[in-house]
Amino acid sequence: MGGLVYSTDPDFKLPVEEDEQQQNIPASQQMLKIILQTKHRAGKAVTLIENYIGPDEEKDALCKKLKTYCGTGGAYKDGEIMIQGDNRDKILQWLHKNGYAKAKLG
Repeated sequence: MGGLVYSTDPDFKLPVEEDEQQQNIPASQQMLKIILQTKHRAGKAVTLIENYIGPDEEKDALCKKLKTYCGTGGAYKDGEIMIQGDNRDKILQWLHKNGYAKAKLG
């Protein structure tokens, strides 16, 4: 808790942990952005899904579902969902079919 022992301020509130701030937003309200990236990847294409708001466990679960659907590898790392190859259209189709209506290509 940062070493706080005592406070005389009656309106003082402890800072909220980052994990507690990661609230889950329904799939229909997620504003996902799907982009293709080749930077720092030895010229190999990777499809990134950005702006997912929710716990890391749910991001990892979404990554696994997308990997299975696309039939490729991928990973959830450093807050990004990465799927190998140029699978933007497949991923957009899957997201729209599964309730992520606001997902779009970036």
